[in-house]
Amino acid sequence: MLDVRNLGVVPYQEAQMLMKNLQQQRVDGQIPDTLLILSHPEVVTVGPRARNDGIAPPPDYPSVAVDRGGGLTWHGPGQVVGYPIFKWGERDGESSVADVIYIIESWLIDTLARLGVKGARDDRMQGVWVDGHKVCSIGLSFLRWVSRHGFSVNLCTPEGRVEGVAGCGLATDTTTSLAQLGYDVSTELFVETLVEIIRQRY
Repeated sequence: MLDVRNLGVVPYQEAQMLMKNLQQQRVDGQIPDTLLILSHPEVVTVGPRARNDGIAPPPDYPSVAVDRGGGLTWHGPGQVVGYPIFKWGERDGESSVADVIYIIESWLIDTLARLGVKGARDDRMQGVWVDGHKVCSIGLSFLRWVSRHGFSVNLCTPEGRVEGVAGCGLATDTTTSLAQLGYDVSTELFVETLVEIIRQRY
């Protein structure tokens, strides 16, 4: 069973609190696997890797520290965010964090393929890449093998904003949106296709 909650625009700190509460409920067996679909007002999340390396977002970006893996990740308008509060390790091919990331990448690559966009993995960084640019970021944390945080997909973000953040050790302009690459993908169709694919597999 999968519970999908489409929440609209949610401030990042509010989403963090919700994720933590749901993660504990999933650990305790009170809820089924739950997928949150939402977007955030503009904010750059700063993971432990960025803090350890002394990397900060540009001064004109709001930011917040987070406990998921990775460095800097931009969130904002025109982006779809998915937080799978899933209990992993109960199905084949889920024996490591790398397996979980591979599965999430597969969801996104297959969703884009159905919408006429060729997404791929890239040795430079986990996530999904299109035409040599990163359009999707993935970062997770776990409690008793239940995930929190998740993925973000840049569909039609404000010009120059995500490109101006050197995400996860990559140079600026490496991360971009599908719209900047010339692809017109509606949020509604992307979410509908993504949820259909996940439901087929879980």
